Amino acid sequence: MRRLLACTLIALCLSPVLPCAARERHAVQGPPCGGYPRLAIETLRGMCAGLVIGPTTQDPARPVRLPRSLLQLDAETWLVTDLGAWDGTRGAVWRLRTRPGEAAAVERVLDGLHLPHAIARGPDGRVYVGEMSRIFRFDPAAEDPAASVETVVTGLPDNRLHANRHPLSRFVFLPGGDLLVNVGAPSDQCAGAAARTAAGLCAQSEGAADAASLRVYPRSGDGRWSPEYRVLARGLRNSLALAVHPSGTVLQAENSYDFDSRWAPFEELNVIEAGRHYGWPYCADAAQPAPAWPGKAAWCRSDAHTAPALLLPPHAAPLDMLWYEGAMFPALQGRLLMSWHGHRSVGGRIASFAVDARGVPVPDPRPRFPVYGQGFRAYGAGPAATPVVLTPGWGLRRGVRPQGSPVGLAVAADGAIWATDDRAGLVVRFAEDAIAGADEAGENPR
Repeated sequence: MRRLLACTLIALCLSPVLPCAARERHAVQGPPCGGYPRLAIETLRGMCAGLVIGPTTQDPARPVRLPRSLLQLDAETWLVTDLGAWDGTRGAVWRLRTRPGEAAAVERVLDGLHLPHAIARGPDGRVYVGEMSRIFRFDPAAEDPAASVETVVTGLPDNRLHANRHPLSRFVFLPGGDLLVNVGAPSDQCAGAAARTAAGLCAQSEGAADAASLRVYPRSGDGRWSPEYRVLARGLRNSLALAVHPSGTVLQAENSYDFDSRWAPFEELNVIEAGRHYGWPYCADAAQPAPAWPGKAAWCRSDAHTAPALLLPPHAAPLDMLWYEGAMFPALQGRLLMSWHGHRSVGGRIASFAVDARGVPVPDPRPRFPVYGQGFRAYGAGPAATPVVLTPGWGLRRGVRPQGSPVGLAVAADGAIWATDDRAGLVVRFAEDAIAGADEAGENPR
């Protein structure tokens, strides 16, 4: 009942009809950050957070309702997907035109979409968008972008919120142009006798629906993708954080079970290999059976289950990740950046990890994870890595900021890091902080 009430309140707050006027908004404080209004988000030294668009205590206007993913078109132009609402066809794709020192111009490019989330440039130069039950492409430079929309992949599960726990579509292009597409798990733990096959397995993940999996749609070579997919890997509850390293490594950051415990279960970072099963709904953490599947304890410890490459903090809810290759922050070169969207005390951060040649974070002998109000907390068991957090101060401060809820990440051509925050309705630009540079030169002692 408590979880149902919480979900209802969140849904009401995200509704375009009920804007939740009492919700905290960001204050704009201090000198500009790279030409953009400075937000009171505490960052690593030498970095600052600039407001591109979104409501603040000074201006409550919210031009984009639920911004999710970002794609840069040129130095001054970006596309942003907007869920619009968690029901109906109220999603959109927006074009932002921005220059330092000027208010961003916001233009709706596509509307009437059903939960658009992922956006990427395809091998043909067109822009691809993951919408409910399909992936389509379009030309944002066309006189009528809507007329250029062409469905590329169809027949994805037509999920519904509450009827399906993980309704959003995410995709990435593999080397060679094949499409790798996530299909989220319809439930939290596939619990109950009705969810089991005659062999005692989860019908959702092992049945014909191929849920909780990653699918590969082969590129046919004529600008199209075959509708005949193959399942690359199974047992993946929700694969919204999905990335392909230049070495060819495919990483997936798992949003794990919704246990009531604040400290369990851990999220996962998985190295995806063909034919592997990564545990959902049978296993949690490194090799523990999930509460709904106590009889799978031996299976979770066996070679049939591919354990996580690393554990991630509990309820962090990783929603995007990429490797930083920009010039603005040399200390971040090659590191894996990850957005943590979770609403509990671990979420609301952008984290970074040192990686090996495959792009996989390097485990620590005594790993820890950050918790608002508690500093760092030790992991219990299993491989993990201590992150460097780019946004150590994005927790709730009344009258100053809400807790951060970062979703999409992108590195701009100039090396700045762009992020969306869907709960606050923000697009944020993290850039080099000229004030910090002046401090270090002795020009602005504090």
